[in-house]
Amino acid sequence: MDFDLTEEQRLLKASLERLIGDRYAFEQRKNYARSPEGWSRELWAQFAELGLLGLPFEERGGSAEQCAALIPKIADGSLTFAFAHTERQSRYDLNDIETRAVRDGTGWLIDGEKGVVLHGDTADKLIVTARVGGGRRDRDGIAAFIVDGKAAGVSRRGYPTQDGLRAAEITLANVMVGPEGVLGEPGAALPLVERVVDEAIAALCAEAVGAMAAMHELTVEYLKTRRQFGREIGSFQVLQHRAVDMLIALEQARSMAMFATMMAADENALERRNAVAAAKVQIGRSGKFIGQQAIQLHGGIGMTMEYKVGHYFKRVTMIDTMFGDADHHLRQLARRGAAPAAA
Repeated sequence: MDFDLTEEQRLLKASLERLIGDRYAFEQRKNYARSPEGWSRELWAQFAELGLLGLPFEERGGSAEQCAALIPKIADGSLTFAFAHTERQSRYDLNDIETRAVRDGTGWLIDGEKGVVLHGDTADKLIVTARVGGGRRDRDGIAAFIVDGKAAGVSRRGYPTQDGLRAAEITLANVMVGPEGVLGEPGAALPLVERVVDEAIAALCAEAVGAMAAMHELTVEYLKTRRQFGREIGSFQVLQHRAVDMLIALEQARSMAMFATMMAADENALERRNAVAAAKVQIGRSGKFIGQQAIQLHGGIGMTMEYKVGHYFKRVTMIDTMFGDADHHLRQLARRGAAPAAA
C-alpha cells in the first residue's frame, strides 16, 4: 500500500506548515491559551480561507435543509460548534445519558448537564444529546439536537484545561428546541455518535503522533548539544539506546494511527471500532513512554513552562483520556475478543 502523499497533499502540508509556523508558533500558542477565548478567531478564519474547515464534510445525520443552512457557515469559519455529549456519570460510556428531552408541541424541552465540552464556552452552537426514551444506559432512545449557545436556559462555565485548550460545564434548564433543531431520527442517534467519535479518535491519534515525533526530535537534538563530563551526552550509548526505544514506540504509534485513519470510514461498525480502539491503546502506551523518556532525558528543563517538551507531554496525556483511555479501550477489545498483545 502506498502511503506517500499526493502532490495536492504535499502542497496542502507545505501551506499548513507555513501558516502554523507564522501564526501558531510556541510563544503565540501560549498567548492564545492565556486569552479569554483560548484560541484565535483570526487564525480560524485563515484555516477557512485555505478550505480546511470544509474538508471533513460528507453530510450525515441531518436534513438537506440543515446541511444547506449550517455547513457553508462552518466551512467559511463564521459558525462554530461544540459537541455536548459527555456527562458527569458517563465516564467513557457513550450510551450513558441522563439529560432528557420531552416533546412540547412541535418542539422539545431539554433538561440536563454536560461536562468537559471542549470550547463549549465560546461555541455559537451546541450539538446536545438527550434521552427521549429508555433508561440511562439504554442504547436506544438517544436523540441529538442543535442548540444555540445563547438560548434561554443555557448556562456555560468555561475553564482552561491542562493542555492549553478550554472546556465548559454546561447546564440546560427547560431549553426549547424547535423541530428544525433535531438531527436525524429522534431516539436513534447513538450509532451516529459512535461513528463521529471513532472518526474523532482517528484524528486525535494522528495529532498525538505529531506531538510524539516533536518530543523525540527535541530530545535527540538536546542529546546532541547538552554537554556533561566533557562531552555531548548523546555520545553515551545507553542514552542512544533510549532514543532508539523512543523511535520504536513512535513508529508503532504511527502505524496504528494510519490503520485507524484507513478504518475510520469503514461501514462495518465492529471492524471500525476495533481498529480505532487498538490504535488508541497504542497511542496511550507510546505517548506515555515517549513523554516520560523525553522529560527524564531533558532533566529539570523538560518540566518548565518555557520549554516545549512539557507542553507536548500534557497534550498527549490529555489525548489519552479523551473518548476513552488506553485501559478502557483495552477492556472493550477484550470483551469483543480482539485485544492486542500486552506491551
